[in-house]
Amino acid sequence: MAQLADEALFIGLMSGTSIDAVDAVLIQISDRISIVDSHSIAIPQILKNTILELCSSGYDEIQRAFELDRELGHLFAKAAIELCEKANIPSRRISAIGSHGQTIRHSPNGKHPFTLQIADPNTIAECTGITTIADFRRRDIAANGQGAPLVPAFHQDIFKDLNNSRAIVNIGGMANITLIAKSDTPTLGFDTGPGNVLLDYWVYKQKQQKYDHNGEWAKSGRVDTTLLSQLLAEPYLTLQPPKSTGRELFNSDWLEQHLLNFTHLTATDIQATLTEFTCKTISDAVMMCDAQLESDDIVNEVYICGGGAKNQHMMERLQALLPTKQVSSTSELGIAPDLVESVAFAWLAHRTLNKLSGNLTSVTGAKAERVLGAIYCGN
Repeated sequence: MAQLADEALFIGLMSGTSIDAVDAVLIQISDRISIVDSHSIAIPQILKNTILELCSSGYDEIQRAFELDRELGHLFAKAAIELCEKANIPSRRISAIGSHGQTIRHSPNGKHPFTLQIADPNTIAECTGITTIADFRRRDIAANGQGAPLVPAFHQDIFKDLNNSRAIVNIGGMANITLIAKSDTPTLGFDTGPGNVLLDYWVYKQKQQKYDHNGEWAKSGRVDTTLLSQLLAEPYLTLQPPKSTGRELFNSDWLEQHLLNFTHLTATDIQATLTEFTCKTISDAVMMCDAQLESDDIVNEVYICGGGAKNQHMMERLQALLPTKQVSSTSELGIAPDLVESVAFAWLAHRTLNKLSGNLTSVTGAKAERVLGAIYCGN
């Protein structure tokens, strides 16, 4: 890892496209990163439903959006306050909070590209008294980048190994990959496609469960190769990076449209096929990265983070699809899989305060590396 100035405490706040919780992590940064403590607050289903409405391109009610911005700001602040109490560390000792917020719209390829995350950082700073850094993605888009993924810069700094080329795969609502070669080959990173978003939608629709525990329901079904082939024909999947995606493409409407000609399939077989779809898009992405590397630089190790790391069936399928790679959780690298993104945004806050860039041009396509985020001073 790069040497960074001044030992300090930072909090990272994150809510991903799964919209299941606000994850908070407290880290200490000196010449290395140490996780001090972590905390999570579940997002109530009613609030999640409202967020999902705002994620839809047909729902543009400005007043509700800004009310939700404030409501989420209070929830994020609560997560930070409870984390400090849990760790028995006074808020005055925290250098800054890095808050990703909640993405409600991501449109990096239009005539006027934009991305929008809510969870008002003014509210977080006011409620906690801690300087808060947020709005990390829009500066990258202003520099002609995709605004995502941003976490590969963190992956490169923390997980690079001079002896082994590694792929770090985050499986949240969406899935993204970071390829870190053991050589000085520039780091690659992009969204591979859906992670858990379609699986979570389907299991909730069919069984009123928030997720498929350990992938047990999917494992009990059979993959339909015809449906799988149709899903894999999605044009996004063959686009060359830099690229990013989100619920704007991979959502319930997209899935239901694909299922119109598959009414004969059982719900269980559909879940099995959706799980295989996620795993196949990830394994294809790993192999695509390998194809761009010299033979002695190809990926040896694949580390999974995000909610997908807890899905045993998904982990088994990834290992089966990547038989020459070692597939394991980022726990093997010292960071629990459900904390990686929160730690990354605490790290980004540290970068911003030290006027250091937080994006990688080889990942987002931005014209230059930039200091990311806006600073909202504490009390």
